[in-house]
Amino acid sequence: MRIGAGWDFHRLVPGRPLLLGGVELPCDRGEDGFSDGDVLVHAVIDALLGPAGLGDIGSNFPPGREDLRGISSMVLLERTMDMLRGEGLSVGNVDCIVALEEARILPHVPAIRASLARALGVAPARVSVKGKTREGLGDVGEGHDPDGARGRVGEAAHEGARPLDRHEEAALCAV
Repeated sequence: MRIGAGWDFHRLVPGRPLLLGGVELPCDRGEDGFSDGDVLVHAVIDALLGPAGLGDIGSNFPPGREDLRGISSMVLLERTMDMLRGEGLSVGNVDCIVALEEARILPHVPAIRASLARALGVAPARVSVKGKTREGLGDVGEGHDPDGARGRVGEAAHEGARPLDRHEEAALCAV
């Protein structure tokens, strides 16, 4: 069994959609990024790549590569899953925390869980997404950026291995 953590953040800017887990949330600003900027998916990708020994999102999908400009982070997640399957790995579960002041994610959590579960090849029950605010404190609290998706990923070490039933959740770990 391998467990990984990932974390990401992007500044919120006008004129971009706010995407979390491949789902667009209603907001007048969205993540600024070379790709579509989906912080939740980026954190999930890092959490998957690390324990597989496959680097991180920046080494596999570097900003500046023109073929990746504006790309859907869900496409990057699909490519990451192909890499994991190539190593004989599968996902057991994902636990995510998103800190965001501007938009409330609670009404969108079922759609975000379903979107991530589809891409990860797991049941939605294996994906947890929680939203937090910073109660007006710091850049997140002032509405400037979503503080990366935080959570934890449990992943089975071998194809066909039984997925994790539970894992300990830490306050500051990333998908």
